[in-house]
Amino acid sequence: MLSGIGTFFAVRFRRWLPDSFIFALILTLIAAVWALFSMDVGPVKIAEAWYKGFWSLLSFAMQMVLILVTGYAIAISPIASRFIDWLAARINKPVAVYATIMIAGQVFALISWGWIVLTAVLARELAMRVKGVDYRLTAAAVYATFLPWHGGLSGSIPLVINTPENFLIKAGVLSEIIPTTLTLGSVMNIGVNLALLITLPMLFMLMRPAEENIQTFDDLREGDAPAKPMSVEEEANSLCLSDRCLSDMLNASWIINLLIVLMGAYIIVAHFWNKGFDLNLNIMNFVFIILGMLAHKTPIRYVVAMKRACSNVSGIILQFPFYAGIMGIMIHTGLGKQVATSLAAASSPESFPFVAFLIGGFLNIFVPSGGGEWAVVGQPIVEAAKTVAANAGLAADVTQAFIAKVSMSVGYGDSWTNMIQPFWTLTFLPIVAAGSRLQARDIMGYTFVAMLWSFVIFALGVSFLPM
Repeated sequence: MLSGIGTFFAVRFRRWLPDSFIFALILTLIAAVWALFSMDVGPVKIAEAWYKGFWSLLSFAMQMVLILVTGYAIAISPIASRFIDWLAARINKPVAVYATIMIAGQVFALISWGWIVLTAVLARELAMRVKGVDYRLTAAAVYATFLPWHGGLSGSIPLVINTPENFLIKAGVLSEIIPTTLTLGSVMNIGVNLALLITLPMLFMLMRPAEENIQTFDDLREGDAPAKPMSVEEEANSLCLSDRCLSDMLNASWIINLLIVLMGAYIIVAHFWNKGFDLNLNIMNFVFIILGMLAHKTPIRYVVAMKRACSNVSGIILQFPFYAGIMGIMIHTGLGKQVATSLAAASSPESFPFVAFLIGGFLNIFVPSGGGEWAVVGQPIVEAAKTVAANAGLAADVTQAFIAKVSMSVGYGDSWTNMIQPFWTLTFLPIVAAGSRLQARDIMGYTFVAMLWSFVIFALGVSFLPM
C-alpha cells in the first residue's frame, strides 16, 4: 500500500512539475502581475523594482553555496570514510540498519545539510553488507533524515537572521540580528528535533516490508555494481608529475595546511569564547572550511574535495538572482507590505506560527531551497510578524522572540514538504542508486508517510511549544 501511494505521487509529480528554475520564472511573473493589479504601479516600475532586487542576494547566494560544498567536502574526507567502516562493521540486522541510518543521518543533518552525502554512503554500505535489507526503504530513510536540517547548525533561516548586514536588515525589515539562542537554541526547536530524532527511527522500523516483499540491492542490481570510486587522496596523487618537483611539494605541503588551520582555529575559538553560542552564516562556513582543510590534510586534497562538492551548486547560482528579483518586486512596489498586512489581519500570536509553517511548506514545493524560499517570503513574513506582535501589544524582547519563532516555522515548512518534493534527492540518489534500477519514485511512498508523521510533530511544536 505504501509503495503504491509513493508511485502514485511520484509519477504525477514527475509529469506535472517542471524544473525548479521554471518555478522561479513563474513566481517572478506571478509577483509582477500581482503587483500590477494590486498596487498603484505600472509595468516599468515593476521591471525596475525587479532589477533593483536582482543582484541584492549575491553574498547570500555565495554563503548558501559554501554551506553545501564545505559540508560535502568534509563528508567525503578519509576520517568520514573510516567512521563509516567502523560503524558498518557493528551492524548485522536489517532493523538495526534502518534505525542506524535514521539516527546517524539526523545527527549529520543537524550538523550540515550537505552531510546527507555521508548518510547516503553509510546507507549503501550497510545495505550491501547486511542480508535482508529492503533497499527502497533504506534510500527513503536517507531522504527522511533531511527533515531536521533547518533546525540544525546549517539552517538557512536562523543563520541568515543572525548574520550582520543580512538582506532583511539592509532592506529595513529588521533593525538588528536575531541571535541563534532564540532560534536554534529555543525550547521549541530542541523539542521538535528531539521528537524527530526519537520517533522517525521507530516509524521506519515499523514500515519495513514483509519478508516476501523485500527488495534488496541485489534484487535491484543493474549489471555489475560499480567499483568503489577513486578516493580524494588517490585523485590528488594522480595529479602529481612523474618526477619530484616544487609545485607538487607545495600542493602536498601539510605544513602550509596546518599553519592555516591553526590560524583559523584561533579565530573560531576566539569567536565562541567572546560571543558564546553565536552562529551565523559567516562563522559556520569558516568552521567548515577549517575542518575540511584539517580532515584532508594537504591543500591539493582539499582542492580535489571542493571540486567534487561544487558539482551540485548550479541550481543555487542560477536561481538566487531570480529569487532576489521577486524580493525586489515585493519590497519596492509595496506588495510585500500589503501581503504582510493581510496575513497579520487574519492572525494572532498563537495562530501565526502555524500559518507561517503552512506557507513555508506550500512554497517549498515551488521553490525547493530554504535560502531561496526565505529570500522570497522573508520580508512579508517578518513584516506580518511585527504587525501581529504590535497588535497584541507584545514587548520588544517578546516581539524579537516571536519573529524568531515565526521564522523557524517557515523553515520547518520547508523541511516538511521536501518529503514529496524530489528535488533534493539529486544530492544523494546518484550515490545510493549507482549500479541499480532504484528511482526517486521508488522511495516516495515511504517519505510521504514520513511527511504525514512529521506534520504532527512540526504542527504541535510551532503551535504549543514556547518561544
